[in-house]
Amino acid sequence: MKKQFNFNNEGPIIQSILDLDHYKPTMGQFAFHRYPDVIVKYALTNRTKSVKLAEIIDERDLRREFDYIQSLRPTNEEITYMRGLKNNDQALFKEDYLAFFKNIRMTGYNLKKEDGNFKIEFEGPWAKAIYWETLALSAINELYYRALTKSMSKEQVEAIYQEGNRRLNEKIGLLNQNLDVRFMEFGTRRRFSRNWQEYAVINFKNNLQNQMIGTSNVHLAMKHGLKPTGTMAHETFMIMSGIMHKNDDEIRASHNRVLEEWWDEYGAGLAIALTDTYGSEFFFKDMTEKQAKNWRGLRQDSGNPAAFAKKQIKFYEEKAIDPRTKLFVPSDGLETKTIIGLANEFGKRIPTVAGWGTNLTNDLGLKSLSLVVKAVESNGYGTVKLSDNPAKTMGKPEDVARFMRIFDYNPKEYTLEECKY
Repeated sequence: MKKQFNFNNEGPIIQSILDLDHYKPTMGQFAFHRYPDVIVKYALTNRTKSVKLAEIIDERDLRREFDYIQSLRPTNEEITYMRGLKNNDQALFKEDYLAFFKNIRMTGYNLKKEDGNFKIEFEGPWAKAIYWETLALSAINELYYRALTKSMSKEQVEAIYQEGNRRLNEKIGLLNQNLDVRFMEFGTRRRFSRNWQEYAVINFKNNLQNQMIGTSNVHLAMKHGLKPTGTMAHETFMIMSGIMHKNDDEIRASHNRVLEEWWDEYGAGLAIALTDTYGSEFFFKDMTEKQAKNWRGLRQDSGNPAAFAKKQIKFYEEKAIDPRTKLFVPSDGLETKTIIGLANEFGKRIPTVAGWGTNLTNDLGLKSLSLVVKAVESNGYGTVKLSDNPAKTMGKPEDVARFMRIFDYNPKEYTLEECKY
């Protein structure tokens, strides 16, 4: 296997505070400007029930990684880079936010073992706690694979990288046969390792004809001259439900408030709406005609992507909006052939740009994990995620039942699928 750089995975896993998904600082600025002091709690969920993380990862190693993450601050070079990022020819990040982020003091963490797994929570003001999600997930994932490979021989480890390289080249070969395919690299959270993600990104950049339009990893975008990509995550809707929580009507209205306030913050530049926090059936009823016209497109993150694309096209056509002027962004557990199939089936009817995650940065023949860090409390209230895949439902049973009623969510309208990634 041709090595472009060192595959040695020793040392701190997170070496830059920008080694995170682009939606963290954009949502971070949103939180800083509007709800900086709202107390939020995030928690780790391991959806791969067959894997007991605390039986594989040494707790001391995990604490060491988390402590190092807490010590990180952006460098002057990184702040200068962020200052230069644009949103429709305007500065993406405002100076007040950059001054805050330059001296960020992330919240602490609570970590203990429970039934063979780690129970991990991050709690504090939204504007400070928000950054833990992808940083923590990257650290946990890499520690897991370091532990798996620690007892292997050099030849066995080399064989894993060779298999990963074979699969990577196979992806590149297929994409070179389908030059109309466009995608964003979304694999930071569940990557095999920091170095393997960088290796994959370099290879896609060098061997594809501008088909990778960017990466969600801000550090890699800065380092390799790529466009940092991404907009919002489920937490925006989930946390807003705690901010607007006086009654059922206010909770229901919190969904559209996110769309209104996100538009006020960023306008069309970051106007790709995430659709499945409370089920896409509700989303399509809640998004107004004006919003449908103004927002650039929609991101599908659960359920059947082809079925969603048809719904999205119908949604626009019913409002006399040409779907060819919008974007379809599938991003749920995508693999190469699925991405190509969606682009071929829908690309001429609605521009299709895939958000390609785990299968791009963690496909070396070892089983991938389905780990998430989600907001579980906001402003003292439990949060809920319903999704187009009932297997991804999150929240306390009593809160889930209430939110199902509020958002008219019927799990029978959606297909239950295993959480592969």
